[in-house]
Amino acid sequence: MAKISKRMQAIRAKLTPGKFHPIEEAFELLKELPGAKFRESVDVAVNLGVDP
Repeated sequence: MAKISKRMQAIRAKLTPGKFHPIEEAFELLKELPGAKFRESVDVAVNLGVDP
């Protein structure tokens, strides 16, 4: 079985699976987490609740 890296262990320690975060808190968590060795991107899905 593959060994979990120190970076992934740090990420798993700060996040709880299945929990939804407010947008401000989510971006703060992203800034605190250790970065990768490449340019990362973030996808955001927003439900506007508008009836077409």
